[in-house]
Amino acid sequence: MPLARLVLRWCARLAFGFVVVTFAFVTLYHYVNPPLTPLMVIRMIEGVLTGKPVGIDRRWVPLRDVSPMLLRAVIAAEDARFFQHWGVDVQELEQARAYNDRQHGRRFRGASTITMQCARSVFLWPGRTYVRKALEVYLAVLMEQLWGKRRILEVYVNVVEWGPGVYGVEAAAHRAFGVSASRLDPERAALLAAALPSPRRFDPAAPSAALRRRAATIAARARAVELGGRP
Repeated sequence: MPLARLVLRWCARLAFGFVVVTFAFVTLYHYVNPPLTPLMVIRMIEGVLTGKPVGIDRRWVPLRDVSPMLLRAVIAAEDARFFQHWGVDVQELEQARAYNDRQHGRRFRGASTITMQCARSVFLWPGRTYVRKALEVYLAVLMEQLWGKRRILEVYVNVVEWGPGVYGVEAAAHRAFGVSASRLDPERAALLAAALPSPRRFDPAAPSAALRRRAATIAARARAVELGGRP
C-alpha cells in the first residue's frame, strides 16, 4: 500500500475516533455533571509545583437555584447575544476583527461566547492557540445541539473559575458574600460577573474602583436581558 494512502487512512481513523469520543463525552455531560475540569487539575498541579497547594471549592447547584439576577448579569457581561446564536456569534466575531485591526497589536478584543467558554472550561486547557480555538468552536456547536441553552448556562456557572480554588457560583457567592447563589441581589450578581474575565485578580468581596465601575455597567445592561430565549 502506498505510504500516502496509509497516512490518509490513519488520519481518517483518528478523525473518526475523535468525533466519536467528543460526541460521547458531550452527550454524557448532558446528563452527568462534570466531576473535574482540566483547569482544576492544572491549578492543583501548579499549586503543588509552587509549594502553595490550592484545594477545590465547588458546590454544584441546579439552574433553578441560581438567582436570575446572576444569570442576567453573566449574560450581559460575557455574551449579550447568548440566546440568538448557535455557539459562535458571527456578528461579534466580525466586530472583534474590525476592532483588533484598528489596534495594531496593542490590545485585542475577544469574541468567545458563553458556549465557547463553557467548552473551554469543561473540555480544554488554558492558552491561546489556533488548535484550541478550533476545538472550542467545534465543541461549542456540538454542545448547542446536544445540550441546549439551559444546560449550557447551568454547567458554565457551576464550573467557571471565580477565584483561587473557587469554581462555580455557589462557592463564589459563599466565599465573597456569605450567601447562597439563590440569594444574590443585582449588585452582588454584577460584582461576580464583573470579576469573570480575571477571577484570580479581581475580588468581588473587596472590589476595586475599576471593578465597581464595570459592575455598574453590567447591572445596567442586565436589566434588559430576557431569560426566555431558546431552551
